[in-house]
Amino acid sequence: MHETLVALAAGEISVATAEARLAGYATGTAGRFDAAREHRTGVPEAVLAAGKTPAEVAELVSLAVETTGRGMATRVDAESGAAVTERLAAEHPAATVERDERAGVLCAHASTFEPPTLDGVVGVVTAGTADAPPAGEAAAVAREMGATVERVADVGVAGLHRLLDRLDELRATDVLVVAAGREGALPTVVAGLVDTPVVGLPVSVGEGHGGAGEAALAGLLQSCTPLVAVNVDAGFVAGAHAGQLVRALDAAREG
Repeated sequence: MHETLVALAAGEISVATAEARLAGYATGTAGRFDAAREHRTGVPEAVLAAGKTPAEVAELVSLAVETTGRGMATRVDAESGAAVTERLAAEHPAATVERDERAGVLCAHASTFEPPTLDGVVGVVTAGTADAPPAGEAAAVAREMGATVERVADVGVAGLHRLLDRLDELRATDVLVVAAGREGALPTVVAGLVDTPVVGLPVSVGEGHGGAGEAALAGLLQSCTPLVAVNVDAGFVAGAHAGQLVRALDAAREG
């Protein structure tokens, strides 16, 4: 505490940074940013852009960069992405900003930020092209946690040979996030073919009875092969869980 107060008095850190160090969060007009989440859980805090104005998203991401060196936001549309880029250019001109338009994920890093590295590979698998947005969200958070991410796309069960052609790649990973919509069969099939932990990610693709991801989620919950399931389109949670598994594996390898 003493060092933080001295640094604040000397003008070496901002009020927000001091608050983050002392309280674990930083307060802005748009809300409080959980600056200690990564320290507690190994998962970086992310700003959910959905339901927030572009200005609110921009303020929170800027607060994140200021207090932790990194800002991450999910479900970011073009307007919010532009607002974040403009605000960071004004307040943190040396920061880099990348936005994955398809996944709706924005990641910003201060020039002094040192990204974590983990000795482990997360495979992110999609049944079809429509499953890419939540899968991309999962890939982004696992990558931000320090894992190496390998993508395997378009291997749905409607053409099972496409999956069988990629089995060696899947078996070489440490954790798999498998995204599928409609009946959600792919994660179950994959889990029956590999000895790698599988995180099933149901996607809101499908129509009619059981559409919008309902059948996919039910299928994963009823799976007869060992896997864990997250909520529909919960790419962040799937990627975070995979990252935590790799984090534990990394620690075991170091030990």
